[in-house]
Amino acid sequence: MDLGAGDSYTTANSGDNIPKTASSSSVYEILLLIQSDDLTLKVQAAREIRRLTKTSKRYRRYFSNAVKSLVHMLHSNSFESKEAALLALLNLAVKDERNKISIINAGALEPIICFLQSENSTLQDHATASLLTLSASSVTKPIISASGVILRLVDVLRQGSSQAKVDAVMALYNLAIYQDNLNLILQTESIHFIVDLLKSCKKSSKAAEKCTALIESLVCYEEGRTAVTSEEGGVLAVVEVLESGSLESREHAVGALLTMCQSDRCKYRETILKEGVIPGLLELTVQGTSKSQTKAQTLLRLLRDTPYPNSELEPDTLENIVSNIICQIDGEEQLGKTKEMLAEMVQISMEQSLRHLQQRALLCTPADLSISSFKES
Repeated sequence: MDLGAGDSYTTANSGDNIPKTASSSSVYEILLLIQSDDLTLKVQAAREIRRLTKTSKRYRRYFSNAVKSLVHMLHSNSFESKEAALLALLNLAVKDERNKISIINAGALEPIICFLQSENSTLQDHATASLLTLSASSVTKPIISASGVILRLVDVLRQGSSQAKVDAVMALYNLAIYQDNLNLILQTESIHFIVDLLKSCKKSSKAAEKCTALIESLVCYEEGRTAVTSEEGGVLAVVEVLESGSLESREHAVGALLTMCQSDRCKYRETILKEGVIPGLLELTVQGTSKSQTKAQTLLRLLRDTPYPNSELEPDTLENIVSNIICQIDGEEQLGKTKEMLAEMVQISMEQSLRHLQQRALLCTPADLSISSFKES
């Protein structure tokens, strides 16, 4: 295929013409090479596509027409061909909804899922990362869900590399919006592996956020609650996220613990209390998101000896609830930490109230009174 000086190469998927710039000739050349019958040239072209699309949205659009050729390379017997094509497709899919859909429609899902079972750990890692990226699209989620990929992702979570496990749990999180997928995740007894990953990863990491979000969804079911509490250090790992995770992670963590306690207070109250949850809950009541604050206060009420206030008009103060719980805590160290956190919480609350009063005072200042009028003349 020869292109004359006045010709332009139109990307079939997007309809966008590649601008006639100095870089356009290299784009044309790569698009020609990727359609070549020479496998060596195709691999070189795929590697160039990967390089150019790594950080460029513009190049992801330009090379959208290469998707079909790259997907065809996934069926090659050559490891180099598979790897080069998979990495190029991965970069094309990043932050590009149209390319994600094109990649799925071109038939990439079947070989990618096969790579999840590959004995070659490199291919498995790349395939897991690709599924993570592709499953971020609302359009591709149902297609990927229907492919039977949940079981394969759980297998990666069970025995994959460290990075593949992180990518697998994040892909599972993307797909867990569907009820059937949640049921499958429960049936595969994957909570053991999710908890293991949560215990080993940094609690402020994205992996911890997705693990905790999955746990929050799974503990809505009795099987999920039983699995988490049966895991050694399972509840403790969630409490640690509540204490030192990101704002989103902490919201998921307190949500998971609250769901457990609301489902059966008598069964889970002591389990949660003995992991030292009170300091983290106290901090959340003043420093968490609005949802976290509400959930933390509700959970504190459930953890107290008598879960229900005597009067709806005169609810117990947070300080009284916490004091009630403090009396039941064993261990000098935990008791001291809780009291210290309570004092800090009260201090922060007072500071926030003072700032609120100051802001209200400023808002209530009559418009016709100039600030300068209060100065000495």
